[in-house]
Amino acid sequence: MSNTALLDRPATAPVRHLRAVDRPVGVQPPAPEPAQPAARALPAGTAPRGFALYVGIDEAKAAASGVSLGVLVDALRRTLADLAPSAETYATVALAPVGSGGRDVDVVRLALHEPSAVARTKQDEPEDEEIAAGGVVVDISRKRVLIDGESAAFTFKEFELLQYLVLREGRTIERTELVTSLWQGTSDEDAPGERTIDVHVRRLRAKLGRYEDIVRTVRGVGYRFDRHADVVIRYGHGTPSPDRF
Repeated sequence: MSNTALLDRPATAPVRHLRAVDRPVGVQPPAPEPAQPAARALPAGTAPRGFALYVGIDEAKAAASGVSLGVLVDALRRTLADLAPSAETYATVALAPVGSGGRDVDVVRLALHEPSAVARTKQDEPEDEEIAAGGVVVDISRKRVLIDGESAAFTFKEFELLQYLVLREGRTIERTELVTSLWQGTSDEDAPGERTIDVHVRRLRAKLGRYEDIVRTVRGVGYRFDRHADVVIRYGHGTPSPDRF
């Protein structure tokens, strides 16, 4: 389970279990329609392996219906367990910048990088010259860091480390969480020790130069990123969403 906080289920909210809707008693089922040809052929070498259901709703709208996002996910999972016990499920919350306009479901699709939604907004991406020349720009959508208008030579792991802290702004991240989250799938022998994290942070700060203090040390605990006047975060439509369920 992810180290990010789980969405708490309201203590008074009943667990709602979705069920397939049966036809009313006495109503005969409609006559089967002739089989229709597939709308389009599957790409060669591919086969359906599941589906994604994008749900556009925030906690305020869910609360107005007497539920929470956690309750909705639990209900959907229980329904799937009844209808298809062998189905595997994975759920994550779509995080979008505050004030994102448009339909909720479209915002969700962009936040989770759904290809067709991304394609429709690609032309709206700002060009490089539109980015402020001064300070630090953490461009998560393009996985790069600009320092005073120049691209910084961050390694993949250094960018991952900075991105992990930025996406959890204001929260102190322990060294053990950084190891567990950034080196997933690595054997215990190959995973770095907590002190190795300090080495990565020192290298990261060296490349940040005069802006090194945007990555703060919390003595005896770990590291934290706080909102900073010299830092601009470009989330874009490809921003990872931390696991929540």
